[in-house]
Amino acid sequence: MTLLSLLDILDEDELAALLGLLTGAVFGFAAQRASFCLRAATVEFARGALGPRIAVWFLTFSTAVVWVQGAQMLGLFDAAEARMMAVTGSWSGAILGGLMFGAGMVLARGCSGRLLVLAATGNLRSVVSGLIFAVVAQMSLHGWLAPLRQALAGLWVTPGGRNLDLLTALSLPEGTGLVVGGLFMLPAFWLVRRNRIGWPKVVFASGVGFAVALGWVSTYHLSQIAFEPVSVTSATFSGPSANMLMFFLTEAPGLDFDIGLVPGVFLGAFVAAALRRELRFQGFEGEGQMRRSMFGAVLMGFGAMLAGGCAIGAGVTGGAIFAGTAWVALLCMWIGAGVTDRLVDQPREGGRLPG
Repeated sequence: MTLLSLLDILDEDELAALLGLLTGAVFGFAAQRASFCLRAATVEFARGALGPRIAVWFLTFSTAVVWVQGAQMLGLFDAAEARMMAVTGSWSGAILGGLMFGAGMVLARGCSGRLLVLAATGNLRSVVSGLIFAVVAQMSLHGWLAPLRQALAGLWVTPGGRNLDLLTALSLPEGTGLVVGGLFMLPAFWLVRRNRIGWPKVVFASGVGFAVALGWVSTYHLSQIAFEPVSVTSATFSGPSANMLMFFLTEAPGLDFDIGLVPGVFLGAFVAAALRRELRFQGFEGEGQMRRSMFGAVLMGFGAMLAGGCAIGAGVTGGAIFAGTAWVALLCMWIGAGVTDRLVDQPREGGRLPG
């Protein structure tokens, strides 16, 4: 059944939410099975290890780039229509927000996407941190923190009222993005072999990247056939978390891709954990851990909205379409996480790798 035939059954907003639910379910299932986590990858790197978490991250990122760029070459998607590219990008926001988000995900022991996946398995620490993340993200988008976010984001912005397409800005030929994705696959598979990672985890890590492409392609096709404007977007957890919060708090919530995404991730991760009997309740180990997790969630909530995306939204989804600010934000997330781990956790944990 095509999207056009589904429009005879569902409204456009309902179909967009259904696409978000599907994208989220694929993402959640694959992310849970692959143990995808940018925080763990950055900590491994900061402690001088090229371990399995870095391998999983490289697999996800490279396959996302290959899938998305391949779809664009086949005419299934146009990055120029993406919501992320259609708005002014902020270099200052990407730098400051990326650093804050990186620090926050180390303190909270997971990025926003990872917290959602863990919450679905019964991790109550992630539930609390995720709720705080969503509240602060909403405050940064439309609440008390919005003026501060706007002031910081306005310090240095991209020209022309649009984000910067790195491939176009560098005048690179068609197909360069696909080549870049292939180049990222080289260290990914070297790390897979080095860490003796089995093919199931390789498939599921690649599945996270596929979910990103699924979101881009499906919303693009819906935008081409819908009567009303539809945002061309994919997996990200800053804006959707804030929107999901308001969905339950306002009297007349509207459906869209973002509203379907968050429950889709939860459902996919829950099913994946249930099939492997990995559902179990976990709480905070003490007041100290609770304080640092809550503070980390605050940093991530504000940092993600300032940077224009979270570790998934900017780090993978935006990176796959070569949005300039997304690549800067991703780099700063790695830096912020590495510095925070070195200053906060390494003196206490030594060189032990994250669990």
